Amino acid sequence: MEIVEDVVIVGAGIAGLTTSLGLHRLGIRSLVLESSDELRITGFAFTTWSNAWKALDAVGIGESLRHQHYLTPSILVASTFLDQPASEISYKGHEIRCLQRRLLLETLAKELPSDTIRFSSKVVSIEESGFFKRLHLSDGTILKTKVLIGCDGVNSVVAKWLGFDKPVFTGRSAIRGSANFKGGHGFGLKFRQFLGKGLRSGFLPCNDENVYWFLTWIPSTKYEELEDDPVKLKQFVMSKLEDIPNEMKSVVGKTELDAIASSPLRYRRPWELLWGNISKGNVCVAGDALHPMTPDLGQGGCAALEDGVVLARCIAEALLKPGGEENNGKIVDEEEEYKRIEMGLKNYAQERRWRSIDLVSTASMVGYIQQNSGKIMNFLRDKFLSRFLPGMLLRKASFDCGTLRY
Repeated sequence: MEIVEDVVIVGAGIAGLTTSLGLHRLGIRSLVLESSDELRITGFAFTTWSNAWKALDAVGIGESLRHQHYLTPSILVASTFLDQPASEISYKGHEIRCLQRRLLLETLAKELPSDTIRFSSKVVSIEESGFFKRLHLSDGTILKTKVLIGCDGVNSVVAKWLGFDKPVFTGRSAIRGSANFKGGHGFGLKFRQFLGKGLRSGFLPCNDENVYWFLTWIPSTKYEELEDDPVKLKQFVMSKLEDIPNEMKSVVGKTELDAIASSPLRYRRPWELLWGNISKGNVCVAGDALHPMTPDLGQGGCAALEDGVVLARCIAEALLKPGGEENNGKIVDEEEEYKRIEMGLKNYAQERRWRSIDLVSTASMVGYIQQNSGKIMNFLRDKFLSRFLPGMLLRKASFDCGTLRY
């Protein structure tokens, strides 16, 4: 027996749950398929810039999250290559916070009807079925849907169906962690970042007790032995922090083994976003399925939130408009609705294409500059570019995805 849905979203991550909540706010039910048996909390935390908070406000959860995460006043950028004082760039006039991913996903999920997320539901194939798409799940379930949205990450089944290649490895990897200091960490609220010698590291408090940290570097083949061993990962990070202030070492040292993870950094080639099918008929992608990017702008999760608001708005405009001419029968009604959905997803793709290209390209360029180990590039970065790059980050964060109203 086939189950018929109006909207099916593959993936209960940031983009998927934001889209689902946006649709729910507009009176449209969606079904979210998650391959895991619970919400996947990977990455621990991420920087949320002003553009992300506009998106969170649009779906109605901004205020509750603000109460649990402190405002970041500035960033301190220090060089491990040149012996010079750290430069401080103020975030005055901007809203930047370090948002715990677990709290974000749980907040999004709690705002949805209890039957919205279907866990342990892995999509294995997608087929055409008239004006619908038919999904086959690993447990034998078959679903039909008017709208199919892929928010299933860098290894997206839906992106593959649309013709996208797998995201490419940048040659860099990241280790991320989260430390809890019961009774308070005492580091203040500033974002601290350290650059030089082919490394980029830093830490950012979320609140009085929780601190998020990261290290990105260019791995050798020996690194593969570390990926699944948190003990060795932690030892590896500590070995890379010889020239880094003791505060950073204290944060890493305080991190529990289950709060440290590693991943290769991948991105979508910008020309794929330029020429590829972000949408096709009644199918589209969002979040990391659309624009996987390096973390150098801190905009991956923020862009996923933007996607969710824009996509919910475009789908609602298509589904909530009156249908075709009733006198012509059901088949014509379905065709008219399909055309409206197709146009709605095209509008979404048009709105998100250049924003995605901009963020992916800029993040890649910034990562190259920040992590280059060449002496000339190190000198230019630390003397001149370190003051220019934070301003670029703030300009990218000034984007406004709008509200759910269409």
